Amino acid sequence: MSGNKAEDKPEVSHVEDGDEPLKQQGAHHTSKQVKHGDHALKYLGDERVEVTEEDNVRIRRKTDKRILSILIWVYFLQILDKTVLGYGNTFGMSKDTGLVGNQYSVLGSINAILQLAWQPFSSYLLVKVPARILMPVMIFGWGAAQACMAAAHNFSGLMACRALLGLFEAGCLPLFSIMTAQWYRRSEQPIRVAAWYSTNGLATIVAALLSFGLGHIDSEKIAGWQVIFMVCGIITVLSAPVVYYSIDSNVSTARFFTEQEKAQCIERLRANQTGTGSNEFKWSHALELAYDIKSWMFLAMTLLLNVGASVTTYFGPSLLGQFGFDKYITALLNMPFGFLQFLAILSGCYAAQKFKIKSAVVAVYVIPVIVGLVLLYVEGTASVFKTAPAMVGYYLLSFLFGGNPIIVSWMVANTAGQTKKALIMSIYNAGSAAGNIIGPLLFEDKDKPHYIPGIKAVLGIFCALLAVIGFEVIILFFLNKQRQRQRVAVGKPKYIKDTSMSNKYQAYGTDDPEGVLGQNALLDMTDFKNEEFVYVY
Repeated sequence: MSGNKAEDKPEVSHVEDGDEPLKQQGAHHTSKQVKHGDHALKYLGDERVEVTEEDNVRIRRKTDKRILSILIWVYFLQILDKTVLGYGNTFGMSKDTGLVGNQYSVLGSINAILQLAWQPFSSYLLVKVPARILMPVMIFGWGAAQACMAAAHNFSGLMACRALLGLFEAGCLPLFSIMTAQWYRRSEQPIRVAAWYSTNGLATIVAALLSFGLGHIDSEKIAGWQVIFMVCGIITVLSAPVVYYSIDSNVSTARFFTEQEKAQCIERLRANQTGTGSNEFKWSHALELAYDIKSWMFLAMTLLLNVGASVTTYFGPSLLGQFGFDKYITALLNMPFGFLQFLAILSGCYAAQKFKIKSAVVAVYVIPVIVGLVLLYVEGTASVFKTAPAMVGYYLLSFLFGGNPIIVSWMVANTAGQTKKALIMSIYNAGSAAGNIIGPLLFEDKDKPHYIPGIKAVLGIFCALLAVIGFEVIILFFLNKQRQRQRVAVGKPKYIKDTSMSNKYQAYGTDDPEGVLGQNALLDMTDFKNEEFVYVY
C-alpha cells in the first residue's frame, strides 16, 4: 500500500445481513462485527499494515501538529474562562452585583452542579456526535456565556451565565481524553494529556496578567471585572470557527493524512486494544460499567482530588488577599502558583510515561499537598500568623494538579469500548464537578480569614486519597489475572507482550507464532470482554 490516491484505500467488503465472513484475504471478521466495530475496522478491515519507526514518528508529529495543538488551545480557553471568576471577584464583582453571604460560593459551584446533572446526556453526545461538530458548538456556547457575564448586574444574572458556561463545558475534558486515547499509543498518552491539561497553570498565569492589566480599566460606564469577562469570552467565541476548520473527528477521516498514513496510524494504535472511535452507543457497555469496580475507584480518586482543586480555583485569590496585600499584588502573587501547576503537571506525566507506573507517581504528588495543608493549618491556628510559611503551604497545593492528568491517562488506558470510555470519562467529570461543588462549600465566610475547618477537612480527604490509590492497584492486579485466564480458555498465550507501552513502536502480535493476536483491537469491545486487554498500573 503506498501513495496518496483514493484507489490505494484499503477496501472492506460489506454484507448487508447475516454473519458470513468477509471475502478478503486473511479475514477473520464477519460483516456483523464490521457493522458494530470501530470506524477504523470499516476502513482497514482485516489488513495488517507494515509500520516502521520512521513512519511512527512522522505520524505522531503530524498528529501533534493538527490534533494536539487544537486540544491545548481549547483547554487553555476553558480553564481561563473558569478561572477568571476569582479575579473578577478580586476586582469588585461581589460588591457591584450585591452578592451577600455564601452567594459567591454558590456562584462558584453552579457550573459544576450543571456539569454533574448533564453528564448522562454528555456521554451520549460524546459517542453520537462527531468531534468536529461537538467541539466548536461547546466552545461557542461557553464563550458566549462568559462574555454575557459582563452584562449581569445581580446574583440571578451571574447564576444564569455561570450555569450555561458549566453546561457547555461539561463535555470538554471527557472529549479531550477520548480523543487522546483515539489518536495516540498508550505510552504516548500521559505526556499528551499533560500538554493540554498543563494549561491549568498557564491559564492561571495569563488570568493573573489579564486581571492585573484589565482590572485598571475602571470607569463609570464599565468596571474592570466586566472587561475581564468580556475580553475572555470574545476570544473564546472567535476560536470556534477556527476549531471547526482545523479539527478531525477520527483517524479514518483525517484530512491531514494520506490514505497510506491513515492505515499506518490505525496499525500503530492496534496494541492499545482501546479502539479508535465509533458512533454507536452500546447499552451493554453502560451495564458493564455499573459493576466495574475499578471505574468506581477512579471516581473516588477524582472526587477526593478535586475537592482540593476547587479550593485553589475559587478561593486562591481570596485566600492570598487575606495575607494583607492589595488586589493588584494579590493577582500577581497567583502567577507563581500557576507556574508551579504547570511544572507539576508536566513533571508528573513525564515521570508516569518514563517509569510506566502511574499509581506511584500520583501517590508521590499527593504528599506535598498534605504538607502544604498542614502548614496552612498550623499557621492558621498559631497565636501569631506568619505569612511566609502560609504562602509556602499554599504554593505546595499546586502539586495536586499533577494528579488529575495522570488519573485521566490512567483511566483511558485501562478502559476499552467507545461507549464505556465516554461513560467513564463522564464519570470522571461528574467526580470533578462534585469535588468542585463540595470544595467551595467547605470554606464559609464565617471561617475567615484562615478557613481552618475547611483546611482540616481537605487534609483528611487527601489522606483518604492515598488509600484509594492502593486499593486500585490491587484491583488492577486481579483483573490482569482474570484476563490471563480468559486467554488460556480460548487458546491464546497466557502472557502477551504489551507493545502499546514500549517507547518505540513495535508491531503487535509479532511474538505470536500462530497469528491469533490483534483481531480484537478494532471491534469496539470493552476491556472486560477483550481477553487480549492488559491493564496498566
